[in-house]
Amino acid sequence: METRVAVMGIIVENTDSVEGLNSLLHEYGNYIIGRMGLPYREKNISIVSIAIDAPQDTISALSGKIGRLDGVSVKTAYSNVISHE
Repeated sequence: METRVAVMGIIVENTDSVEGLNSLLHEYGNYIIGRMGLPYREKNISIVSIAIDAPQDTISALSGKIGRLDGVSVKTAYSNVISHE
């Protein structure tokens, strides 16, 4: 199986979507290397970054599901680090 390392930047503007986001991250937890969340109280948003090592299709699927959550934006940056496991 070929995997890639990527970073997802997530902005949460609708706090009602936090439960759905956390559920998705738990579902894909086996692939997640690390996670950092920052509440930006002055702007009433949360900023989340996810480091992930997974097949490209899996990363794309997670990014798509996150992007469909109401009030949540996501961008993914892929590294050129590819592993064959």
